[in-house]
Amino acid sequence: MSLPAPNSDALAASTALQRLIAAEIAEQGGAIPFSRFMELALYAPGLGYYSGGAAKLGKDGDFTTAPEISPLYGATLARAAAAIMAQSGPDIIEFGAGTGKLAHDVLGALDALGVAVESYTIIELSGELRARQQQALAAFPQVRWVDALPNGFRGVVLANEVLDAMPVELAVKDGTQWRRRMVTVADGAFAFVDREADAALLEQVARQVPGADDLQDGYLTELHPVASGFMRSLAGVFDGGKGAAILVDYGFPAHEYYFDERSGGTLMCHYRHHAHPDPFYLPGLQDITAHVDFTAMALAAQGAGLDVLAYMSQAHFLLAAGIGSLLLETDPEDALRYLPQSKAVQKLVSPAEMGELFKVLVVGRGVALDPAIGQADRSHRL
Repeated sequence: MSLPAPNSDALAASTALQRLIAAEIAEQGGAIPFSRFMELALYAPGLGYYSGGAAKLGKDGDFTTAPEISPLYGATLARAAAAIMAQSGPDIIEFGAGTGKLAHDVLGALDALGVAVESYTIIELSGELRARQQQALAAFPQVRWVDALPNGFRGVVLANEVLDAMPVELAVKDGTQWRRRMVTVADGAFAFVDREADAALLEQVARQVPGADDLQDGYLTELHPVASGFMRSLAGVFDGGKGAAILVDYGFPAHEYYFDERSGGTLMCHYRHHAHPDPFYLPGLQDITAHVDFTAMALAAQGAGLDVLAYMSQAHFLLAAGIGSLLLETDPEDALRYLPQSKAVQKLVSPAEMGELFKVLVVGRGVALDPAIGQADRSHRL
């Protein structure tokens, strides 16, 4: 694997994080769950990928998200949000707001539609990204940053590529049994080791993985307890209020997630616009993600009292919400302006790009979606 070398400061930060993780492994008797390793690698105070100071997004970062590709993405989400806000309230919460581009585009589009936003609340764990957001959103006085979830909320929650970065458990089939894949230190480096699964992990396998008993020996998969907990917590946000959460991420429904051909799981790392499978490479300097099990997310939300309002591919959602008509607001005869936007929209909706891999899940309480989006609903496939 040939990846760009970090500078000396970044390497020193990664080394410090590796020492911190190794010390916890020693304290815990020689191994920690992979979910704990991932939590520390991403969120350890001052050293984790999202809590440290390195650039994450854009050409100087490690990956690019949909809001960075085209302002039409945020403008399209704004249209869907406006219909929900008309039934609920004038407020928006965004989790993990990246560079602030989505918030900027959503607020600008809602303003153009004449939809007032009283408050736009951002919950952001990354100090580096929060600083970029504050600079990008200085013209919007209704934006604020908080560290805790509200309740009694009335409005729209946005979460673009948030679920995939939540720590996952790894479970591996060993004969007829399931074991927990953990992280240890061997010969001075992090390595995987499999240990006996506790009752909670076995119960989660039984609940989340259809046909678990029939999967092949050595089958490895992710389990999503943190993301499922997040989905349940959204019900608390809407306690005493109403509205909907729009969650966009890459992943599959359960029947497409767990089958023999995907026997190595979906864990993936992103470093300087390179994707690779090694979570132990330069901890703290790379993103670690896993594809989302949207069936598990929908069931967690539903079990906590929210309605599953819609599930569909990103392409179906954007087209139903009107990205095509937004594109045509630029004159196709004006090639210098139209062609770059058309190319960006193609990337967002093409099955060969982001259109099919990325999905949209909408959950909420006390509201209905725009009929065009409702007609595109594929939640029966969950």
